[in-house]
Amino acid sequence: MAKTVDEEPFIYAARGCAEAAQAEGDTCILLGPSGPTHFRKQDPVLSEALALGLDGIALSVTNSRWLALHSLQRLGLTPLITFDSDLEPEEQYLRRAYVGQNNLEVGRRLGLLAQRLRPGGGRVCLLSGGHSDPNLNARLQGVRQQLSGRPGIAERLSGENGWISHERCPLYGADDQELVLKQLTTILQSGQIDIIISLGSWPIFDVGKFRQRLGPLLAELEAKGRRPDLIIGIGEPSEAELALLDDGLVQGYLSMNFTEIGRESYRVLKRLAQGESVPMNTFIDSRIYLPKR
Repeated sequence: MAKTVDEEPFIYAARGCAEAAQAEGDTCILLGPSGPTHFRKQDPVLSEALALGLDGIALSVTNSRWLALHSLQRLGLTPLITFDSDLEPEEQYLRRAYVGQNNLEVGRRLGLLAQRLRPGGGRVCLLSGGHSDPNLNARLQGVRQQLSGRPGIAERLSGENGWISHERCPLYGADDQELVLKQLTTILQSGQIDIIISLGSWPIFDVGKFRQRLGPLLAELEAKGRRPDLIIGIGEPSEAELALLDDGLVQGYLSMNFTEIGRESYRVLKRLAQGESVPMNTFIDSRIYLPKR
């Protein structure tokens, strides 16, 4: 059960799940709402899925408490695991396992990449999807912890290790590329930003649109010596997305292997359906991509 069936990471996860299931004579299907993610759109689709009598469901969580109080009330005996985005600790009793990236660690790795590009710190803007997405909130916290050097920090950065949160950030783009590009244009034009960290790949959903809308502005800022770095958390980068690195439009990716997340989600669900025990958490590694030159 994806947050949305339209985003590439969930399409890759569904592909990996389907491949692993087919090899065992089983079936894995992609379910979820279409368009930008929202828990009010995911909730009724999850309710419908729970009524299908499936052998198991893997859920990427939009709003943990909302789903727990609504569609997951119908869970019954259906084995439920989460992938990519876990339930909050208060609701984790509803799921049997989690498969995916350690999102706090994803945030820390994004912070490490920022420190590599800007060792002296700077003014940073974080870009997220929705206020209630558990995985994105964990990534946000991880970035702040890494940049500040304070493991327990949860608030905005105010000079720790030279890092300052831009006054308008974090930006929440609701997984809508058009909105995200408008937000980034405004921030870039302010001229008061050193690095932008996107916790997901929303700015480059459509690579051509990203080039058309932000390419000229980034070139203009570079000519003035005021061009910020851009780091993006991404699924499995395409050739078009990798070309953005070599063309200097993006300075780094942290890639998450959603195909493997899909495969492992199937394996865990299969074991649960057979009455076997499974680990509470199965973490899939991420990978950094930088320009080749």
